[in-house]
Amino acid sequence: MTTNHTTTPAPFLPIPAPAARIGTTAGATLALIGTFLAWTWTDQFPGDLTVTGYPGGLQVLTLISAALTLLLTLSGYGIPGLRWLTPGGTNSPVRLLALGTLGTTGYTIGAIAYDLGGVVNLEPGAWVSGIGALIATITALGLPGDQPHTDPRTTAWQRFRNSLAAPQAPRPKALPSWAEILIIVAAFGIGLYVFAYGIDTDYTELFIGFLITTGFAFTALHRAGLVSRLTALTTKHRNITLAAALVAAVCFPFTQQKEEYALIGANILIFGTVALGLNVVVGLAGLLDLGYVAFLGVGAYAAALVSGSTMSAIGVEFPFWAAVLTGAGASLVFGVLIGAPTLRLRGDYLAIVTLGFGEIFRLTVNNLNGNSGPDLTNGSQGIPSIPDLNFFGFDFGLKHNILGFDLGRSANYYLLMLVFTAVVVLVFRRSGESRIGRAWVAIREDETAATAMGINAFRLKLLAFALGATLAGLAGTVQAHVNYTVTPEQYQFAGSVPPNSAFLLAAVILGGMGTLSGPLVGAALLYLIPAKLQFMQDYQLFLFGIALILLMRVRPEGLVADRRKQLEFHENDQPDVPEPRHPEETGAGITKAGA
Repeated sequence: MTTNHTTTPAPFLPIPAPAARIGTTAGATLALIGTFLAWTWTDQFPGDLTVTGYPGGLQVLTLISAALTLLLTLSGYGIPGLRWLTPGGTNSPVRLLALGTLGTTGYTIGAIAYDLGGVVNLEPGAWVSGIGALIATITALGLPGDQPHTDPRTTAWQRFRNSLAAPQAPRPKALPSWAEILIIVAAFGIGLYVFAYGIDTDYTELFIGFLITTGFAFTALHRAGLVSRLTALTTKHRNITLAAALVAAVCFPFTQQKEEYALIGANILIFGTVALGLNVVVGLAGLLDLGYVAFLGVGAYAAALVSGSTMSAIGVEFPFWAAVLTGAGASLVFGVLIGAPTLRLRGDYLAIVTLGFGEIFRLTVNNLNGNSGPDLTNGSQGIPSIPDLNFFGFDFGLKHNILGFDLGRSANYYLLMLVFTAVVVLVFRRSGESRIGRAWVAIREDETAATAMGINAFRLKLLAFALGATLAGLAGTVQAHVNYTVTPEQYQFAGSVPPNSAFLLAAVILGGMGTLSGPLVGAALLYLIPAKLQFMQDYQLFLFGIALILLMRVRPEGLVADRRKQLEFHENDQPDVPEPRHPEETGAGITKAGA
């Protein structure tokens, strides 16, 4: 017997389902129409919201959110073709999108009133969209639930959590392979556009509105089951997916007109690659490393010493490939030297030892200044004046015209770092799917049981430690050239400026431990948000803590979770078994009767 989602009682407001759906449609339409009207009379508010008939700035975000709300609401009417977008149900996603429309519109109205000095500066378009978003939200709360809520003890918070949890999407109708590939390509194209739009935001108000819109939209699409359906397609066509992701990443610098935005992309790749290396240690092998940023520093310092810097104590200039091998090799050696005596420890003891190694590295390079120790790293001044790379006549410090697009220094290093990221992704994927990767997972789950099954736990943990250190060293060689300099303050356990060990560990946990794309997503979010919202940098650690608390409460497996983590963290989310009416129906009752 199947559950009819459309007849489930409304979990929030007692509004008849037809009236709720009509009201949501009307409210979303009204909010959409309001974006084509002026929202304020002066262009002093960023984005120029004074133009009628041409949405701009935050109006575009309200337009997109209202259009998605209307689209998913129409899918609830059974319109052919639209049901493919909502295999997990339409009503809960509509509620989330309506809330997102109200949040974006309400934030814009509040920002206009705050910046310009009162609500008198609002034009009719803002009121039309605001009232429409409010109507859509109120009526959407009366839509039937996609999941039955028969337990009267269910709280409002539990019902809200149910609206965030993605249901098991039904098996879709089989599509031709070419259609599935086109869907994958379109998905990555949309992802590239959204990411580029977020980086291109020129002012704080627009970026905050972007976060509100994308947060609610992604959660709604996840709740609708569309993300699960796309995940199934990408799993089926894995090689096509990797190729599409690589092409989308290559296209990113061609979408940027400002050097600073391309630099953000390059740094995201650097920190995402380092986080992926940490994911080998933490996510696959289960080793809590709190000093991992030191391996990034070892690679960066080694490359800086041999890259021809005028402040280098060695005074040599290796070619680029040799500098890369030097940085990766130095990190590998340090990984083995530190891992060999410490990896016999477990849990908190290992975490404390690795934290100490990270601090020892920072203090050591700070003291190698010719006074407290040998003159090698120039102490707190670091190694500045690292020259730009010149690879087979291609100077990374100069602007180049490629296919009619001018790519500056940051874009050049972005493309170089993309090659390193592709190598790290290939290494992570191959190692995770190999016999060694399965052994790492066994050690992570239960090291005692894995040892009893014949796995050499120490050797494999040392291998994971050395591999993670090597991957961090590769990224460190590029980071040294991107930043022109390396200093001890860049490699702390925690600080307001990434990278640091806390930042990298938070990226792995936030994105999803043990997954391929999770650390990349986590690093992108944790770097992009403080980079665009400068006023948040002083509160970065506090906001990290808040984000992790909310994540553990709502989605403990991370934003991108593997199947094992989903089953582990949501094993108690199954419906309760009804209590039997008579003692004889239980084993205890039968035992008592037999006695």
